[in-house]
Amino acid sequence: MIECEGFINLTISFNESKIMCMDGLRIENVVASSSMGAKIDLIDVSKALDGSEYDRDKFPGLVFRSKSPKTSLLLFSSGKVVCTGGKTSDDAKKGVEKLKTLLNENGVETSDEIDVKIQNIVASYKLGQELNLNSVAITLGLERVEYEPEQFPGLVFRSEEHDVVLLLFGSGSVVCTGGKEIQDLEYAVKTIKKELKKVGLLH
Repeated sequence: MIECEGFINLTISFNESKIMCMDGLRIENVVASSSMGAKIDLIDVSKALDGSEYDRDKFPGLVFRSKSPKTSLLLFSSGKVVCTGGKTSDDAKKGVEKLKTLLNENGVETSDEIDVKIQNIVASYKLGQELNLNSVAITLGLERVEYEPEQFPGLVFRSEEHDVVLLLFGSGSVVCTGGKEIQDLEYAVKTIKKELKKVGLLH
């Protein structure tokens, strides 16, 4: 059984992202977490903030969508915040800071200083050729690979050298997730390319 529900729900457009790192690596989503340092009355906040959604029968958090920077923030009654949708770490941090400012402007008390931590960076990459995933699975070793095409079209690769998880598709597209620094993703892509070239599966 491939445990990759989070991957299946990823919506990634390989043509729209504008942020470039190493040649061909595109940042698709930056996920960050923070805390406002105080408990929050989500009902009051939902009435005060335009663009917010809150239905505690469906989801315990309030959803706030910011247009600039373009991010989505989940605010919980404990004060905890999750920010997603940013294309850079700076987007995520500015999104959380904007929410804090709006809360303060509407009379909601928060900590004077808040710490924003990057939890996950998702990126996409194109290898430039199609892959035979059956050959990749056998060559890379079953202890590092999960590949069940009848359940999920991608091959899940986990390396012992880093925490980044790679999804390889037959088209040659790659999705990288699990890194907290862009350098983590770059290293993971360079490593898998090197391995595939070494065994003749990538030219």
